[in-house]
Amino acid sequence: MRNTALDMTRLATMDAAGATRLLHQVRAATLAGRRPPVAPRAVIDASWQRMFRLGFDPDRDTSSVLLQPDELEHRRRATVIGEVMRTLSGGLTEIADASRQIVVVTDDQGRVLWREGNASVMRKADTIWLEEGAAWNESTTGTNAIGTALAARRPVQVHSAEHFVQALHNWTCAAAPVHDPRDGQLLGIVDVSGPASSFHPATLALVNSVAQLAEAELRDRRLRTVERLRSVAAPILCRLGGRALAVDLHGWTAAVTGMAPVDRLPLPKSFRAGRVWLPSLGMCTVEPLPGGWLVRPDESAPAETAHLIVLDVSRPRRWTVAVSGPAGSWTQELSPRHAELLYVLARHPQGRTAAELAADVFGDPTRTVTVRAEMSRVRRYLSGVLEHRPYRFSEEVEVEVVRPPHPADLLPHSSAPAIAEARSDPA
Repeated sequence: MRNTALDMTRLATMDAAGATRLLHQVRAATLAGRRPPVAPRAVIDASWQRMFRLGFDPDRDTSSVLLQPDELEHRRRATVIGEVMRTLSGGLTEIADASRQIVVVTDDQGRVLWREGNASVMRKADTIWLEEGAAWNESTTGTNAIGTALAARRPVQVHSAEHFVQALHNWTCAAAPVHDPRDGQLLGIVDVSGPASSFHPATLALVNSVAQLAEAELRDRRLRTVERLRSVAAPILCRLGGRALAVDLHGWTAAVTGMAPVDRLPLPKSFRAGRVWLPSLGMCTVEPLPGGWLVRPDESAPAETAHLIVLDVSRPRRWTVAVSGPAGSWTQELSPRHAELLYVLARHPQGRTAAELAADVFGDPTRTVTVRAEMSRVRRYLSGVLEHRPYRFSEEVEVEVVRPPHPADLLPHSSAPAIAEARSDPA
């Protein structure tokens, strides 16, 4: 038994008292620096290690400074996740109410924006500050499904004494991230929480399914938006000479003329009408369209070569690559997989073959098709500074990597062998 590890299915097969007792034994031994009777689940152990490094007090309460009503309302209006609240609540609230649980939806910082479900459980949730406007990231509340799902960028279930803070040991929770399909960015977390007695291992699958339904709805909305933009832009492009394309506000292509079509044009955050430098097109003239932009590359001005790349993987949930050159600079947020690939390439300036990258990221050198597909997506926004055969940063650019203060916090979501190695040897 000592060499085995916990999993949710095993906990579900135990009687409630026995499961709770075992989790308390595991936590107590871990906090005391002793070997526990069984190993905690990997996602829980990783979170607990983050708590140790933060010096987090396991006996503290879960109080936080609530958002003011006007700030709460502003965040609700500003987040895209609000557009799919009907899907999120409709898929979960009735089930949560019947099973004595509540549904919680947060923004990408872990701030609770909405809460619905069983009235008596909501009253109990008030006692642990699981209420609208409260912060439920790990740095505020310790290991919990919302905060740990934010840190790990994956669905997470946390039960009883798996919570780092003792005040949460009478609770069980399951949470899943919701991403914006337009750019892959994290929008927030949907969570189901309730008394520990309401624990069921299938809850996580249910929550994750509803999160995926919400993402599918957002994807359909994007397609309809692009179609509307295409109907406006197509007649305009027909009258133009030379190269031009119409993209929505997130860079997805609606129409193109005089050039090879691309699925998406990476846009800098400061994108605006006027003269703008884009890494894949060079200097462009940009004009507003209803729901998007008309982009016309300057035929007389060659694209400038970027000379500095800053890969920032210092934060636990947001990774970026910034490219600077004589004509300007731009920043692109990275998906977890692209952050892994670029970090590996930064550590290997001589380059990596597709097979080597497959081994680095998946531990399987045969997964070259997946690697080539991902690298094709990366090169859409780094085409001027990334080479292939082998994959590498161009010799003429300087690459700077911004790492987290503690090596063990490098890309906490990642299980890639190369990242695991870098955590122990960050040079």
